[in-house]
Amino acid sequence: MDLNLSPQDEAFRDEVRSFLDAKLTPDLREADKRAGGVFADFDAGHRWYKALAERGWIAPNWPVEHGGAGWNAVQRYIFHEECARANAPRFFNMAVRMVGPVIIRFGTPEQKAKYLPRIISGDDVWCQGYSEPGSGSDLASLKTRAERQGEHYVINGTKIWTTFAHHATSMFLLVRTSGAGKAQDGISFLLIDDVKAPGITIKPIVTLAGDHEVNQVFFDNVKVPVANRIGDENAGWTVAKYLLEFERGGDPYSAGLIKAIESLRHMAAQEHASDGARLADDPYFQQRMAEAEIDVLALEYAEKRIMAALSNGQNPGAASSMMKIRGSETLQKLTEIALEAIGYYAQPFEPDARTPGRNVQPIVPEYAVTTVPQYLNHRASSIYAGSNEIQRNILAKQMLGL
Repeated sequence: MDLNLSPQDEAFRDEVRSFLDAKLTPDLREADKRAGGVFADFDAGHRWYKALAERGWIAPNWPVEHGGAGWNAVQRYIFHEECARANAPRFFNMAVRMVGPVIIRFGTPEQKAKYLPRIISGDDVWCQGYSEPGSGSDLASLKTRAERQGEHYVINGTKIWTTFAHHATSMFLLVRTSGAGKAQDGISFLLIDDVKAPGITIKPIVTLAGDHEVNQVFFDNVKVPVANRIGDENAGWTVAKYLLEFERGGDPYSAGLIKAIESLRHMAAQEHASDGARLADDPYFQQRMAEAEIDVLALEYAEKRIMAALSNGQNPGAASSMMKIRGSETLQKLTEIALEAIGYYAQPFEPDARTPGRNVQPIVPEYAVTTVPQYLNHRASSIYAGSNEIQRNILAKQMLGL
């Protein structure tokens, strides 16, 4: 594996840095720094989405003919690395990252023409209707039904943990269209063009950190055209599995984790251990930091090994499951260290201190404003996008033959 960048890659990195310097306004960078969860403030993130779309960089993985950037694996890695370093806001991108590739792979020409340009432009914002109460990682047990009536399906049921449904215009979802045979055989993949349509009710779920990111969505006789089905009826499980490859194998973890290590170092230089000495000089803290840095370094090299394999046309296999496990668990470890580092500053509940344009002076130091919400939010990182137990089962089956 050659870790040296080619002259072409060096030039691309310079191009990315110049673009970030020109387009990342101070308020956009601030939105990233104050993000307590996976995504930055929605409005700030969507503005950044639009800026990338205007540059032609919003869909790095898509084919050029559908609006993609045409980048290779190394360029995609460089881009994500530079965005993390520059504090580019992490925007909500289920449209580009998930449903877009599904439409490209399984959609009809009419569906591609209708949906893909609006995804690229950011005019449509898509949310995901997969999880249901009592049907989390066992996705095939979903119960939301879609009964075909002429040229429409009529949907009844509910979805839960639906991220940013309250900001979305559209939804892609799995529904049960048959009860015959195996559970996986009776599922279809549908697109809802308007999540504000009659019969759809969105109820907020406020997290422990005080954020409204996720929702429960209810469907009461919601009509969806048959033309909005992706793939054949009762063949949605194949589509769903294809989409999950993109959900679990998304942006690299290491760039964000390296930035978290740097934040921890800054925090430890300000905070004190129980004996009054700088936390950065405490042997126990130094040991924990060293262990975390080793984990991040190992993850970084694993990502680069996968990037090298992709560049050479190889299939990395179940690597997305491995990276999801190691990335989420390392992230959780870093948030635990940060929580311990700030001590009693973890006690104030100050969600307003993370609001863009706030006029609230936080009680805690600036470097600790997002520590608790990030810790609380990332407890779920080993559960969403397929729990880590499911990922280990995938590795056991595909790599160990168990």
